[in-house]
Amino acid sequence: MKRVYLYKGFERFWHWAQVVLVFTLMLTGFEIHGSFSVFGYKTAVGLHNTSAWMFMVLIVFSIFWHITTGEWVQYIPTSKNLKVQLQYYLGGIFENSPHPTGKRLLSKLNPLQRLTYFGLKIILIPLTVFSGLLYMFFHYPIKGFEIDSLEYVALSHTIGAYLMIAFVVIHLYLITTGHSIGSNLNAMITGWEDMDDDEVKDIVDDVVNGAEKIIKPAKHKKKVSKGGNIEVNKLVKEAVEKNLQ
Repeated sequence: MKRVYLYKGFERFWHWAQVVLVFTLMLTGFEIHGSFSVFGYKTAVGLHNTSAWMFMVLIVFSIFWHITTGEWVQYIPTSKNLKVQLQYYLGGIFENSPHPTGKRLLSKLNPLQRLTYFGLKIILIPLTVFSGLLYMFFHYPIKGFEIDSLEYVALSHTIGAYLMIAFVVIHLYLITTGHSIGSNLNAMITGWEDMDDDEVKDIVDDVVNGAEKIIKPAKHKKKVSKGGNIEVNKLVKEAVEKNLQ
């Protein structure tokens, strides 16, 4: 068993900032709907709106980060191993079966997670944000875009909120299904993921194969270094393994 640095600093900040903001939005949202009283209605509305704006700012920064780092590819849905992954969650996970898809530096999400997060980012979050903005500004109608009723806006926002709650509940359960009950949580705190030797070998091979595509031995007019690729691969492999704990 080794530890692999899987989650970068901004990635962890982005995750935990979302946790704080989403839970604040959930708590204040329930109070606005009259489910209970903690802050008082006026304060709850103010906290809800402030958290919503902070969440939108975080979304802008996260989009920039995902595009500039290439991390956006993590969320592209794939049908490969999707059926096997679903069968694992429905039965295999309760029989202590091995996980059908391992984590990689450039593929941290399994096929079902990719599909879920893609829907979250492309459909659910935009639906919730857009309906929330209409909620905020319906008092100040734009010419030609007046809103006669908030019924459908309210319904869309509430459905989006409950789907988000469902996602959070499932997410909280799944983080307990790592090598130990707290290993996934610890990974998102420290950035280091516990992995067995086979998983580590696959990650090292992925990095070496990736390096082959962007690093080549220099070719000189008089002499071409034979076995250059082998030497490059060796150096890359040594560098990666040195940074494993």
